[in-house]
Amino acid sequence: MPFHHFDKIEKEYATPKYSTAFGELVTGEKVELGRLSFEKGEGAVEHAHPHEQIMYVISGRLKVEFPDETGEIGPGSAFHAPSMVKHRVTALEDTVVLSVKNTIDGVGHKINPGETDRLQELGKA
Repeated sequence: MPFHHFDKIEKEYATPKYSTAFGELVTGEKVELGRLSFEKGEGAVEHAHPHEQIMYVISGRLKVEFPDETGEIGPGSAFHAPSMVKHRVTALEDTVVLSVKNTIDGVGHKINPGETDRLQELGKA
């Protein structure tokens, strides 16, 4: 199906092992797009994945930490996490993003399905 209406897609936790990112995902053959939200103070613990990722902020603000650089981004800005580069994301306020990852063996954001470590830490599982 070539058309996707995000308001009609069921929301889910995208990567609950590492993150509280919650929203809609659309998966193609080689790329996955998510419209995801983070509540203030939440985000993703330091982690790395084999996927390349670009995250674009629609609303809100994120603190993004890489091993050698930290920055804050807001609406209209993005960060790029290359494959296997550790990074951490913290929402400085309620935030909505577009997140794009390549797929590996059909998997994009849902790297560890069923694992809810981050959600359990926050009492959301």
